[in-house]
Amino acid sequence: MPLTPEEPQIHESAQGPRVTPAASRTAQTPRPVPGPRPAAVPRPGRPSPSPAAASRAGGAPRPVPPAQRAPQATPGPVAPTAPSVSAAVPQIQLIPASAEGALDAAEEAVDLLLDTGRAPGDILVLTTGDPHPWAAHELSFGEAAYWALHDAGDDVFYADAAQVQRAAGRPVVVFAANGGPVGATAAALPTALSRAGALLIVCGDAQQINSVLGTGV
Repeated sequence: MPLTPEEPQIHESAQGPRVTPAASRTAQTPRPVPGPRPAAVPRPGRPSPSPAAASRAGGAPRPVPPAQRAPQATPGPVAPTAPSVSAAVPQIQLIPASAEGALDAAEEAVDLLLDTGRAPGDILVLTTGDPHPWAAHELSFGEAAYWALHDAGDDVFYADAAQVQRAAGRPVVVFAANGGPVGATAAALPTALSRAGALLIVCGDAQQINSVLGTGV
């Protein structure tokens, strides 16, 4: 008959004491919960409490957190100031005209400005070629008297574009490219733009003016 192998029997002495099931363990006595430490006894590893902390521990009221404090009145927004006329970018208008007709176009622009309510002292007219008849007439009394009219600012002032550096800014500048030396328009037009506070009206060849200002107007 075949032999049935016997299962090895491990004695308790070889395995050590048996573990008693959890259900049969006896309930352990709960450990006493330690009470709060006295306020005067410092915790190990920490410095002794300051007198202010000790007073808070004794019942002194703590300061109110910032979130609970009464809101303080904050100043209202400051109204922005209106930009000055010199800081504004002037509008540019182009009246296409030939060199021979640029001065007449400028005269028509001045008349329209006056008819729509512009004050005469708001307008400066610059010419690159022949001077305006009014300028030629006033210059016959001498440059001192001529520029005194400019400084008074009571009327439309006509000047040679070559003297634009001397002319003060006005709300409206009318620029007539009516001939003159080669490059006169290119030399004077950028300065004329800087003299215009609100509006620059240019009378002349559109292609030439756009090439000087670098933009289509």
